[in-house]
Amino acid sequence: MLIQKTLPTEPATRVNFDLSQDEEMLKAVAERFVADRYDGERRRAALCQPTGFCADNWTLLGDLGLIAMAFDAESGGLSASATDLAIVFEALGHGLVVEPLIEAILVAGKIFESHAAPALKQEWMDDLVNGKRRLALAHREARSRGNPAWVETHAIHTVDGWRLSGTKQMVRAGVGADALIVSARTSGAFGDAEGIMLFLVAANASGMTSTPYRVIDGTVACEISLHDVATEPLGAGLSAIMNAESKANIARCAEAVGIMEMLFATTIDYLRTRTQFGVPLGSFQALQHRMVAQYAVIEQARSLLYLAVMSGGDAIAGARAFICDASVTLGHEMIQLHGGMGVTDELIIGHGHKRLMMLSRYPEAAAVALDDYARISARF
Repeated sequence: MLIQKTLPTEPATRVNFDLSQDEEMLKAVAERFVADRYDGERRRAALCQPTGFCADNWTLLGDLGLIAMAFDAESGGLSASATDLAIVFEALGHGLVVEPLIEAILVAGKIFESHAAPALKQEWMDDLVNGKRRLALAHREARSRGNPAWVETHAIHTVDGWRLSGTKQMVRAGVGADALIVSARTSGAFGDAEGIMLFLVAANASGMTSTPYRVIDGTVACEISLHDVATEPLGAGLSAIMNAESKANIARCAEAVGIMEMLFATTIDYLRTRTQFGVPLGSFQALQHRMVAQYAVIEQARSLLYLAVMSGGDAIAGARAFICDASVTLGHEMIQLHGGMGVTDELIIGHGHKRLMMLSRYPEAAAVALDDYARISARF
């Protein structure tokens, strides 16, 4: 059939560039984790947990060094490069892994590592690197509407120390976290990047309440309410969040590419085995054209991911702007090619599309990433 001649047999396992020995090892570890720990039934069971992921899997990720890879060697980590992140998260995307490595490690963990006082780091870093303790970032607010500088939660310095009051929404990986990194305004007007500080708040702090809820991909987020909560500053501001999110966007792009590859490969298998009018669906030229078009999109997404890995900066924003839109469109196509069964809980197609929706909307939408890319590029 034409579809067998024009498309790769196993696009999700194709090696696209030369890897060092260490990178090959990281890739193999991530792929083995997916193979041993993930199938449809176990993934659904993990999502049903109160935290939205499996605690045993999190412990195993710590034992395997996939948590440590994001931290610097001085902190006991592996000092992973952007290439390492892309390799690992593309492999994790193939399995639709639900453990919150991006939110807890690449964002909250890296902010803490970079800006916490030495005494705090001595208390926390070993457990963070090993996966025994976990942090989450509480930054988004109801009226921010995509503006990261819109922070209404306020901090007041009293004789007894700093106190926080306000409400944070969409705190990813916040349920079950040992502490939260909370952004709050100490001065300035809403929407002003100046005057925003980050604070560390213990999960059991008096005056803080957490309301968990499910988001589109089945994972758990929460809303945090703070009422005169005692806290301590981390000595960082909004730029710390933006820098961490930029590096985390490499992992988000890589995960999205991995999911796109997985959905494409699954749909190829379906078209080759499902028959209609006595012939496989893959023999129909109209469906072949649609699959070839999406194969080209995956290649574009992968190329932009590689550019982001090598160049950083505006290339990351550009890759995210393209992949956010392209991945959701691909998900729509793969669902349509499966028909109504594409959205059933039994098939991985709908689950992958929901995860792509989450990655394309959080922490900002594709349009915001495109604006960032245009603004950064205009400087040169």
